[in-house]
Amino acid sequence: MTPNPKRAARDVSQSRVFRGVARSGFAVNGLIHVLIGALAIGVAVGGASGSGGGEADQSGALKQLAATPGGLFVLWAAVVGLFALGVWQLVQAFVVSDPDAKKKWGRRASEAGKGVVYLAIGATALVFALGGSSNSSDSSKTLSANLLSTPGGVFLLVALGLAVLGGGIGFVVIGVRRTFRKQIRVPAGTAGRAVTVLGMVGYIAKGIALAVVGVLFVVAALTADPQKASGLDGALKALASLPFGIVVLVAVGIGLIAYGVYLGARARLAKL
Repeated sequence: MTPNPKRAARDVSQSRVFRGVARSGFAVNGLIHVLIGALAIGVAVGGASGSGGGEADQSGALKQLAATPGGLFVLWAAVVGLFALGVWQLVQAFVVSDPDAKKKWGRRASEAGKGVVYLAIGATALVFALGGSSNSSDSSKTLSANLLSTPGGVFLLVALGLAVLGGGIGFVVIGVRRTFRKQIRVPAGTAGRAVTVLGMVGYIAKGIALAVVGVLFVVAALTADPQKASGLDGALKALASLPFGIVVLVAVGIGLIAYGVYLGARARLAKL
């Protein structure tokens, strides 16, 4: 009998152990976002006091984890969970079905994109778990510089920025419309209302941060200055330079913490 790849992929994704490990990916991603939110608030407070701040992005959060007692164990748990979640998302992209071809491929692209993001964060966590270090801001600047140095790279960088901006707007829309509730089993009563509020606040804050990242990529392309494409850390620090920016950055930091707590709840409530 000829093996059916789609059936095999579906069987793997339905494995209780695999789904359990994948759920842990939501939890560790939530922890990372809680730390990023705390770092963003630290940047706001440091900026107000003139003492500066650390890297308010995945690298900064993972660096903080690596420096804490027991942090190495958490980092390895993050590596396993994030890679499992990334693979699970890619499997979902492979097995998704829809009678409407456009919707099917749109959903596949969405699931595959999520999988790539989780795998990328997992790879960064692996670097720290192995004793190395990484800087997301420098990586963004290097990517921008490489694109700008190639023929047509300006247009590619603008396209990248617009894609990230679109993703940020998408997060805001998900938060406002509360469509994230379709991805989880919403508890009844007060718990359900709390999860919904956390999701709304979290998605909107995450969307704002991503939107600013996208804008910075576009600015880097239009000014031919890769230093302006400084990733999430640069985006959050850019918020601090706006009128009432400290207040805005603190609000976004609190929102990112809310998003992290929501992801922790999603680890248990997600429909896998």
